[in-house]
Amino acid sequence: MDMMRWRRRTEPDDHSPAGDHHLVELVAAPPERGLVLVHALDGFLSAGQAGRLAAQQLMGGDADSGTVVARFDVDTLFDYRARRPALAFDGDHYADYDEPRLDVRRLVDAAGTPYLLFTGPEPDYRWEGFTSAVGRLVDDLGVRLVVGLGAVPMGVPHTRPVVVTAHATRPDLVDRPNIWSGRLTVPASAQALLELRLGQAGQDAMGYVAHVPHYVSAVEFPAASVTLLEAAGAAAGLTFDLDALRAAARSSVEEVDRQVAEQDGQEVLTALEEQYDAFSRGAGQSMLAHDEDLPSADQLGQQFEQFLAGLDRREGRD
Repeated sequence: MDMMRWRRRTEPDDHSPAGDHHLVELVAAPPERGLVLVHALDGFLSAGQAGRLAAQQLMGGDADSGTVVARFDVDTLFDYRARRPALAFDGDHYADYDEPRLDVRRLVDAAGTPYLLFTGPEPDYRWEGFTSAVGRLVDDLGVRLVVGLGAVPMGVPHTRPVVVTAHATRPDLVDRPNIWSGRLTVPASAQALLELRLGQAGQDAMGYVAHVPHYVSAVEFPAASVTLLEAAGAAAGLTFDLDALRAAARSSVEEVDRQVAEQDGQEVLTALEEQYDAFSRGAGQSMLAHDEDLPSADQLGQQFEQFLAGLDRREGRD
């Protein structure tokens, strides 16, 4: 690819405030070219913490696994006051600091195939400079395909299989039908803008957004992570060992079932299932099977307040 196309958009001169040349440091280029880059950033598309859980699974639970290929300047991109990192206070002194990191790592899958994983906090600032820096890095490393993982809260029940929305820079990269068609206006994210800019530059990029039940979107929902990694692996030709994540997903769903029973939430869950099933059958444009018979989304949310409180206690949030 001609890297000048990235410079033309964001670097009109050396003093350009949108310049990207200081945002990323190439630490150690991998010996291979033509690798797949998988990205899962923690931010707007993080319902159920699906992307973070997926990245943890790929790294085997070790934040230092693999080889750091590139490191982004988090200090320039991160809003510390909006998302304050954790800092340990030990008796009479500050001890450990959970420093935000936005890194690209070289990993290998279960079959020994190398790939790149890009994880960390979604940038709060300089999105155009960030996407340009990623584009330059993709060019430098000869990445053949970029695959994004994300998740959003939806009015879906946890008792149904996790559905994903597929998207890509070219129609032939979209490997499955989505549950609806047509044009929607959605809030932007750095990940979505990255895919748009990569496509405009001629780079193949695609991704999946998992639909996470809205009532568990603030806690871990590993089932969404499993579905995302299954889709990404199939699209990228990678083999991921998901046994531990699948076990966590089963345990999580069982816990939600228990919470629903304890909080007398079966009636509202049944209503949500009926909405979902009616929509899946194409019974109408609404997620409601019969608007006059089933509660609204606001009513569903109110009825789940006690249920959410129970989940929060399970996560140790109280």
